[in-house]
Amino acid sequence: MAGKPKLHYTKGRGKMESIRWLLAAAGVEFEEEFIETKEDLEKLRNDGSLLFQQVPMVEIDGMRMVQTRAILSYIAAKYNLYGKDLKERAWIDMYVEGTTDLMGMIMYLPFQPADTKEKNLALIIERATTRYFPVYEKALKDHGQDYLVGNKLSWADVHLLEAILMVEECKPDALSAFPLLQAFKGRISNIPTIKKFLQPGSQRKPPIDEKFVAVVRKIFNI
Repeated sequence: MAGKPKLHYTKGRGKMESIRWLLAAAGVEFEEEFIETKEDLEKLRNDGSLLFQQVPMVEIDGMRMVQTRAILSYIAAKYNLYGKDLKERAWIDMYVEGTTDLMGMIMYLPFQPADTKEKNLALIIERATTRYFPVYEKALKDHGQDYLVGNKLSWADVHLLEAILMVEECKPDALSAFPLLQAFKGRISNIPTIKKFLQPGSQRKPPIDEKFVAVVRKIFNI
């Protein structure tokens, strides 16, 4: 039997968090080897583990996979969370790219200068509530099903729940105008594997704080 996937990243969310989410949703146990210093990162680079000298990196099925999108699509396909045909996969990809854009804005917020943070936070809320959430609300309304694609849990649903929770950390009432997304959030959060991941003590990581921003800057020299 193959060993558990091993995730190589910092102790923060960053680009690895969506990978943690997807593995957890699929019910897959995984191990983590944390990069805590610049030397830890250099070791991975020097021993040839990182194809493009970058993390996240996941050891899975005898591969050392890099590039977040490649890792996520592999996990989604392996655990039957990637639709039943090319059209469903295309819709999943489109929905995931949207939530990736939104989460990317939130992910980089703590690293921005203090004088621009408030303006950028307002932009995130504006984009979430006028550009992104309306798309998912309409999708759920148009087909009247519990999931975004194919009436079956997919990577798109897992990613959207992660994005919703990130936006709500910025603005708790962000879903107030989206009743179908509120119901979606409740449904997906109660799927047993996801419910477990949302409990305290899981491998889900907390929002990044100033102290951890300093650690990340030191590790990645930014």
